[in-house]
Amino acid sequence: MKNKAYIGIAFIILVFGIIFIPKIIDRVKSNKVVQGDRLDQVSGNKNYSAQSLEIIGPAPKFSLKDQNGKEISNQSYKGKVYVVEFFFTTCPTICPRMNQNMLTIEKEFFGNPNFGIASISINPENDTEKVLKEHAEKLGVKSSNWHFLTGEKEYIFDIANKGFNLYAGENKNVNGGFEHSGLFALIDKNGNIRSRKDEFGNKIIYYDGLEKKGVKALIEDIKKLLNE
Repeated sequence: MKNKAYIGIAFIILVFGIIFIPKIIDRVKSNKVVQGDRLDQVSGNKNYSAQSLEIIGPAPKFSLKDQNGKEISNQSYKGKVYVVEFFFTTCPTICPRMNQNMLTIEKEFFGNPNFGIASISINPENDTEKVLKEHAEKLGVKSSNWHFLTGEKEYIFDIANKGFNLYAGENKNVNGGFEHSGLFALIDKNGNIRSRKDEFGNKIIYYDGLEKKGVKALIEDIKKLLNE
């Protein structure tokens, strides 16, 4: 009886090997070992992110001075699509790349009165209206709808951290003295923060302001909102 039981078990193992081992080898070769069928279906849906833009919530209210000494508020962008970033002019790390990527966006929509940019300084003690004007000129900004904004530091930190939920803070131990997010926020004509979804169906919330892929996605979605 024991011999028959062993033979039966051996037969089951043999059948399992014949059926499943080739599939496992195939998954190893194609780097899909951790993907089940349901995950395969989601990751294979390449066009999911292009279907629609989600409403994340209302953008926070704000009122600041721009590089020309003009008061700019969220109401200044009413009826416009706009992008928000937090930066500072003496930033030695990510800000230059963010500014250059924002220049790419400015050029794409230059001359469109329904599009704007708000670059808010998190170091307003240094970044006065004069400094911001010089910074804009150095960058080669041409659009009258790109405002570099300054104001009270704590007020700006509240806009970033509590309003947009984009981290900004002071840290004397890091290069430059400040820390902040490298993300861009997209706001529609009705003052709502908008976002696409990733390939898995999750809201990305904000756009990567450091990578070309994020900037490309942002440009595509600005066009969608301008046509709404």
